[in-house]
Amino acid sequence: MNAAAREASAALHRVVDTVGTVIVGDRLQIELCAIAWLCGGHVLIEDVPGVGKTMLAKALARATGCQFERVQFTPDLLPSDVTGVNIYNPNGGVFEFRRGPVFTQILLADEINRATPKTQSALLEAMEEGQVTVDGTTHPLPQPFVVLATQNPIEYAGTFPLPEAQVDRFLIRVSLGYADFAGELQILDRFRRGSPLGAIEPQLDAGELPSLRRALQAVHVDEALQAYLVRIVQRTRTHPDLALGASARASLGIFHAAQGLALVRGRDYVVPEDIKVLAPSILLHRLVLRAAAELHGTQVAAILDDLLDTEPVPVVGQRAAG
Repeated sequence: MNAAAREASAALHRVVDTVGTVIVGDRLQIELCAIAWLCGGHVLIEDVPGVGKTMLAKALARATGCQFERVQFTPDLLPSDVTGVNIYNPNGGVFEFRRGPVFTQILLADEINRATPKTQSALLEAMEEGQVTVDGTTHPLPQPFVVLATQNPIEYAGTFPLPEAQVDRFLIRVSLGYADFAGELQILDRFRRGSPLGAIEPQLDAGELPSLRRALQAVHVDEALQAYLVRIVQRTRTHPDLALGASARASLGIFHAAQGLALVRGRDYVVPEDIKVLAPSILLHRLVLRAAAELHGTQVAAILDDLLDTEPVPVVGQRAAG
């Protein structure tokens, strides 16, 4: 690895390790959130209450030195409550724009599926374009801008399911899950004197992001691996049990996230295992079963497992080219 890649890898390691002092559980889920931040992607966190979703978002913001805002999505939340609104100033006789909580670097959209589709859509432009438009005026958002949205996967009463177009905006879906016995004991120990969140110190600042992204772009992805990931994605579009497969956005997501995972794990090249590890988190929320397959109890995860198991894995060197 060259010096830039080593520095980027070390920085990402510090971020993941620091968030791991607060979040007990699967380190991969923390790595995925750090990768999304690095790639400028958004994260959908589907989990039951009380497993640390909010804590994860706050810890990531503190570890990366980013501004943080939280919005509790409810049925009466208005789009202007998220994006901001023009307010008349009688002193100056003009309308002034009051920024909403979306003007931050890491936004926690808590229980996003409890808001109406109109309010959910207020995030679409922000997530895709890094800007919001209010009354015909476009306002750029701070960079980086990453949305971590949560939703409860089992309680659907009074919710508004996210449309496929919005779900596709999320680079990665993660799930923390319940801690095992040893992990829950560890949680008791860490939190017995209060939350350890306050002890988190920034491991870098947002100003370092451009150099980290340059290191990300330099991570080598062999042409055979690029073809491998595209074949996997394209097979989701032709599978007889899937009504909706993954788009080219998913291919790009796997490509860039694989570069990020390689950096996190101390490499400046991607290996096939990176793609296999990332595929479920990037593809599953984008795939939709056909009604007949759903009636027969077919699971999307089982379909993807079969695609990954049956797609021939290319044999590549560490660096096929410089």
